[in-house]
Amino acid sequence: MNHYETVFILNPVLSEDQIKETVKKFEDLLVSKGAKMISKENWGLKKLAYEIQNKKSGFYHLFEYTSPGDAINDLEIAFRRDERVMRYLTVSLDKHAIAWAEKRRIRDNKKTA
Repeated sequence: MNHYETVFILNPVLSEDQIKETVKKFEDLLVSKGAKMISKENWGLKKLAYEIQNKKSGFYHLFEYTSPGDAINDLEIAFRRDERVMRYLTVSLDKHAIAWAEKRRIRDNKKTA
Protein backbone atom coordinates (compact mmCIF):
# COMPACT_ATOMS: atom_id res chain seq x y z
CA MET A 1 0.00 0.00 0.00
CA ASN A 2 1.40 3.34 -1.08
CA HIS A 3 0.75 6.70 0.55
CA TYR A 4 -1.04 9.29 -1.64
CA GLU A 5 -2.39 12.80 -1.50
CA THR A 6 -5.11 14.02 -3.86
CA VAL A 7 -6.21 17.64 -4.23
CA PHE A 8 -9.28 18.38 -6.31
CA ILE A 9 -11.16 21.57 -7.18
CA LEU A 10 -14.95 21.57 -7.39
CA ASN A 11 -17.09 23.98 -9.39
CA PRO A 12 -17.91 27.14 -7.36
CA VAL A 13 -21.59 27.17 -8.34
CA LEU A 14 -22.33 24.02 -6.29
CA SER A 15 -24.43 24.22 -3.14
CA GLU A 16 -23.06 23.08 0.23
CA ASP A 17 -25.06 19.83 0.00
CA GLN A 18 -23.78 19.10 -3.50
CA ILE A 19 -20.19 19.63 -2.35
CA LYS A 20 -20.62 17.28 0.61
CA GLU A 21 -22.28 14.69 -1.63
CA THR A 22 -19.45 14.88 -4.18
CA VAL A 23 -16.69 14.62 -1.57
CA LYS A 24 -18.49 11.67 0.06
CA LYS A 25 -18.81 9.96 -3.35
CA PHE A 26 -15.06 10.09 -3.97
CA GLU A 27 -14.24 9.06 -0.39
CA ASP A 28 -16.59 6.06 -0.66
CA LEU A 29 -15.01 5.10 -3.98
CA LEU A 30 -11.53 5.03 -2.42
CA VAL A 31 -12.66 3.08 0.63
CA SER A 32 -14.48 0.53 -1.55
CA LYS A 33 -11.24 -0.05 -3.48
CA GLY A 34 -9.31 -0.82 -0.27
CA ALA A 35 -7.94 2.62 0.60
CA LYS A 36 -7.53 3.77 4.18
CA MET A 37 -8.29 7.47 4.68
CA ILE A 38 -5.73 9.26 6.85
CA SER A 39 -7.03 12.79 6.58
CA LYS A 40 -9.58 14.89 4.70
CA GLU A 41 -9.37 18.64 4.53
CA ASN A 42 -11.82 21.17 3.17
CA TRP A 43 -9.81 24.22 2.17
CA GLY A 44 -12.94 26.11 1.13
CA LEU A 45 -13.55 28.53 -1.70
CA LYS A 46 -10.28 29.87 -3.11
CA LYS A 47 -9.45 32.21 -5.96
CA LEU A 48 -7.78 30.45 -8.88
CA ALA A 49 -4.47 31.61 -10.32
CA TYR A 50 -6.08 31.49 -13.78
CA GLU A 51 -9.57 30.86 -15.10
CA ILE A 52 -10.72 27.28 -15.51
CA GLN A 53 -13.92 26.74 -17.50
CA ASN A 54 -14.57 30.51 -17.24
CA LYS A 55 -14.54 30.28 -13.40
CA LYS A 56 -12.29 32.42 -11.22
CA SER A 57 -12.68 30.38 -7.99
CA GLY A 58 -13.29 26.83 -6.82
CA PHE A 59 -13.82 24.68 -3.74
CA TYR A 60 -10.58 22.92 -2.80
CA HIS A 61 -10.46 19.54 -1.04
CA LEU A 62 -7.53 17.35 0.02
CA PHE A 63 -7.51 13.61 0.70
CA GLU A 64 -4.53 11.86 2.27
CA TYR A 65 -4.72 8.07 2.20
CA THR A 66 -2.94 4.76 1.75
CA SER A 67 -4.14 2.71 -1.17
CA PRO A 68 -3.28 -0.01 -3.66
CA GLY A 69 -2.22 1.49 -6.99
CA ASP A 70 -5.25 0.35 -8.99
CA ALA A 71 -7.58 2.46 -6.81
CA ILE A 72 -5.89 5.62 -8.12
CA ASN A 73 -6.87 4.77 -11.71
CA ASP A 74 -10.49 4.30 -10.70
CA LEU A 75 -10.51 7.56 -8.73
CA GLU A 76 -9.04 9.57 -11.61
CA ILE A 77 -11.49 8.06 -14.08
CA ALA A 78 -14.32 9.11 -11.76
CA PHE A 79 -12.83 12.64 -11.59
CA ARG A 80 -12.73 12.86 -15.39
CA ARG A 81 -16.34 11.70 -15.72
CA ASP A 82 -17.75 14.07 -13.10
CA GLU A 83 -18.53 17.56 -14.47
CA ARG A 84 -18.40 19.03 -10.95
CA VAL A 85 -14.62 18.44 -10.79
CA MET A 86 -12.63 21.20 -12.48
CA ARG A 87 -9.09 19.92 -11.75
CA TYR A 88 -7.40 17.21 -9.71
CA LEU A 89 -3.88 16.13 -8.83
CA THR A 90 -2.74 12.91 -7.15
CA VAL A 91 0.81 12.53 -5.88
CA SER A 92 2.60 9.63 -4.24
CA LEU A 93 4.26 10.66 -0.98
CA ASP A 94 7.74 9.60 0.06
CA LYS A 95 8.85 9.34 3.70
CA HIS A 96 9.80 13.03 3.89
CA ALA A 97 6.46 14.18 2.47
CA ILE A 98 4.60 11.88 4.87
CA ALA A 99 6.48 13.40 7.83
CA TRP A 100 5.75 16.93 6.57
CA ALA A 101 2.04 16.13 6.10
CA GLU A 102 1.86 14.81 9.67
CA LYS A 103 3.50 17.97 11.03
CA ARG A 104 1.08 20.10 9.01
CA ARG A 105 -1.93 18.20 10.39
CA ILE A 106 -0.66 18.64 13.95
CA ARG A 107 -0.02 22.36 13.39
CA ASP A 108 -3.48 22.87 11.85
CA ASN A 109 -5.14 21.01 14.72
CA LYS A 110 -3.39 23.30 17.23
CA LYS A 111 -4.63 26.37 15.34
CA THR A 112 -8.26 25.23 15.51
CA ALA A 113 -8.05 24.19 19.18
